[in-house]
Amino acid sequence: MKPSPQYLEAHQTRQRAPTDYENLLADALEQAFAQGIDEIEPLVARLNRDCVPSPGGKPWTEELFAAEMQRLGA
Repeated sequence: MKPSPQYLEAHQTRQRAPTDYENLLADALEQAFAQGIDEIEPLVARLNRDCVPSPGGKPWTEELFAAEMQRLGA
């Protein structure tokens, strides 16, 4: 039996393509995870060190990071 095409779509839950900002943030997080950084405090420090833009252009904080992950995951 052949699977339904809906199960073959790699991004079937997407409503739209990611924005440039979302891709930049995702790339920065992937690089941090690849280096073993998986706690929020060092992730935030890494985003600030690498000058990854945050919403509003302010420095990343743990609270801002958590809020942005919540917003993007909604």
